[in-house]
Amino acid sequence: MIRTNIDIQHLNSFGLPCLAAGFCQVGSLQALTSICEDAGFKHSQRLILGGGSNVVLAGDFPGLVVQPDWHGIQIIDQDSQSVTVSAGASEVWHKLVIWSVEQGYYGLENLAAIPGWCGAAPMQNIGAYGAEFSDVCTSVSYIDLDTLSQHSLTSDQCQFDYRTSIFKKPTAQNWLVTGITLRLQRQGNLNLDYPGVAEMLQRQNIQQPAPADVAAVITAIRQQKLPDPEVLGNAGSFFKNPIVSTNTVDAIRALHPDMPHWATGNKIKLSAAWLIEQCGWKGHRKGPVGVHRDHALVLVHYGNGSGRQLLELADCIKQDVFEQFGIDLQPEPKIIQN
Repeated sequence: MIRTNIDIQHLNSFGLPCLAAGFCQVGSLQALTSICEDAGFKHSQRLILGGGSNVVLAGDFPGLVVQPDWHGIQIIDQDSQSVTVSAGASEVWHKLVIWSVEQGYYGLENLAAIPGWCGAAPMQNIGAYGAEFSDVCTSVSYIDLDTLSQHSLTSDQCQFDYRTSIFKKPTAQNWLVTGITLRLQRQGNLNLDYPGVAEMLQRQNIQQPAPADVAAVITAIRQQKLPDPEVLGNAGSFFKNPIVSTNTVDAIRALHPDMPHWATGNKIKLSAAWLIEQCGWKGHRKGPVGVHRDHALVLVHYGNGSGRQLLELADCIKQDVFEQFGIDLQPEPKIIQN
């Protein structure tokens, strides 16, 4: 079941070259048990790789790459107000969104067209257009590869926060997510506050939008803003929007009064794209990697490059933003390097 010396360049949306010492797909606890006891890889480093839409492979991987193979979308509970839906970790996230809005359910429409698989959604608490995975999550199931034991965490136990969760902590590096459960509403209020969403609905003369209408509009907006990874390697937004104190914002706005910012609790969220653009990086190319010409937050791989070259570019951007604004940008993708 384990293949050796496998090229996994096609398994990451950046299209970065990477040779895995071992690679396998698993869809059951029995299969995992067999693989984890394999003499050749029993004590090797492991990498759990789903759709590969949120990773940077910065070189060959000397251990075992495990790709989950848990599928299925089904309603497991319902009442007059809501439905509880389960989805296997290997289901494409956008497929789940489209399925939900086709049923007329509310909750996932603003998360349309986010690349990747369902198993990755809780990792960084994916979010877009005013919604987050944590808004609808009820539980996440996983297998601990160290003990080969099965577990389920409630939404509260997942410790969701802005682009993070318990699954990003070092103690969870060998947790393989097998499925998620979500509670969706039969009726609800649509979130149309994000710039461009309501305007596009109006242009289409949609006066009373349904969840499917919102999902379609957001999909169109994302396609206009973000490059298709099938055409140009990327992982969407590369840096998190920094969350800072009001004092930091006041200091920056003294020199840049037009700086976009949003309140989030007692902190302020800044636009990483704006910070990067002010430093002149938008559209900049550095050999086989660069910053997208239309979106400063998207780093791209033009081909024949490496993960290390991409990380060198990211480091240069981080340094410039820190020197000019005193802000330490943090990457969204998981960095895999040895």
